[in-house]
Amino acid sequence: MLIVVLLLAVLQVAVYVHVRNVVTASAQEGARYAANADVAVSAGGERTAEIVAAATSEGTAAGLSCESTEQVDDTGLTLVVVRCTGAVPTLLAGLGDLLPVDVTGRAVREGT
Repeated sequence: MLIVVLLLAVLQVAVYVHVRNVVTASAQEGARYAANADVAVSAGGERTAEIVAAATSEGTAAGLSCESTEQVDDTGLTLVVVRCTGAVPTLLAGLGDLLPVDVTGRAVREGT
């Protein structure tokens, strides 16, 4: 029984790390997409959710809230920032979404 519990714990850590990496890469891609000159900044969050859904599952994407904004950094560059918050599903369905995710992707806006 102890071995099964340890195996589930290791698998849960692996799933969490994988999903967090996918969401991080998706937020970066969403920021790069929204940084294009002919794309609205608000499209970054939507694009990020699409990529997460394609790479993992619709349920994982539904558990995330991704929004994109414009910010000006200290050097005067305009950045598109995509921030995703939410939770990663657990392997045991009865436990719900206990593992939080909070990632940010940034890209320099074109034409600035």
